[in-house]
Amino acid sequence: MSFAERLGDPLLPNVVASAVPALPKPPAALFEEAERAELTRAEHDRLALDLPAFNALEVKQAPLAAPSGPLLRIAAWNAERLKHRAPSAALLAASGADVLLLTETDCGMARSGNRHTTADLAGDRGMGYAYGVEFVELGLGDDRERRWHRGESNRTGFHGNALLSRLPIEDAVLIRLDDGAVWWLDAPKGQRRLGWRMAVAARLAAASGPFIAVSVHLESKSDPADRARQVARLLAAVDRLADGLPVVIGGDFNTKALDADAALWWDDPAAHEPLFAAMAASDFDWRASNTRETTMRTLPDGKPQPPFHRLDWLFTRGLALRSPATVPAVDETGAAISDHDLVMVEIVAG
Repeated sequence: MSFAERLGDPLLPNVVASAVPALPKPPAALFEEAERAELTRAEHDRLALDLPAFNALEVKQAPLAAPSGPLLRIAAWNAERLKHRAPSAALLAASGADVLLLTETDCGMARSGNRHTTADLAGDRGMGYAYGVEFVELGLGDDRERRWHRGESNRTGFHGNALLSRLPIEDAVLIRLDDGAVWWLDAPKGQRRLGWRMAVAARLAAASGPFIAVSVHLESKSDPADRARQVARLLAAVDRLADGLPVVIGGDFNTKALDADAALWWDDPAAHEPLFAAMAASDFDWRASNTRETTMRTLPDGKPQPPFHRLDWLFTRGLALRSPATVPAVDETGAAISDHDLVMVEIVAG
């Protein structure tokens, strides 16, 4: 049964099930019109809701389907634009991940060389991918990126999330996690965006049977209650998609209410971040798939600075696990290639 059939007809209003070989670029007129538009939700939705890039996923299979053995490695990583191609491919190779739940990836942004960074990384590692657009960036990015790339232009303007896989991708959907317009209504000066926080979910074919993998990015300009609401939307869709299959959910949950000292929250994170209670209510476990380390680090330009938190997580249901790890996202010189470390765990086939 396809995801669309499991979700019912009509689909849940926050789920996109169309797959295409390549997402179409936004028309130049969109950027011109956005410059003149009022900063209201109605204007955001008028510009964004029917944009083809927001209403499809780009899906490509691995060139050679890799047989899965008794162990599968699943990793999640916020790649902070995925600007560093070779070191990122090296990090993924060293991790040995069969599936990578990837967030903050650019396509056609000056700050990352106007590359399709997800397609590049997947190609470098011989993996397939499902890529969805979270935001259409209307400018060059944050204040640092605008300084660094002054005078340049974006070829496309996509910023999104992806799932990379050595295994066949049998089906995929995009799940919108909020009502959108946060970065339109309350954008830092110069960084306006159209879009929604979202997740990419796919059914993957392993030798031991199919399972569902989900790449998630929660809103950074949020509080614990808002993050719990986003997770509730996510789980409403995932529970219908899974239909009894095992599930792994991973990504950047922006759990900023968890102190840097895990001893203060490890036994009861839901007291600080109620999204953990929502996950537990849907029978998702986190203790066997995560370590206590923070997942943030300082970039070569000196940002961000401590105190750091554990923002990145793996949640699982119906899976036997071992060897959770937090892997430094650094190049061969020890310089950070993202402000987030990679998190991973091994799935033991039943």
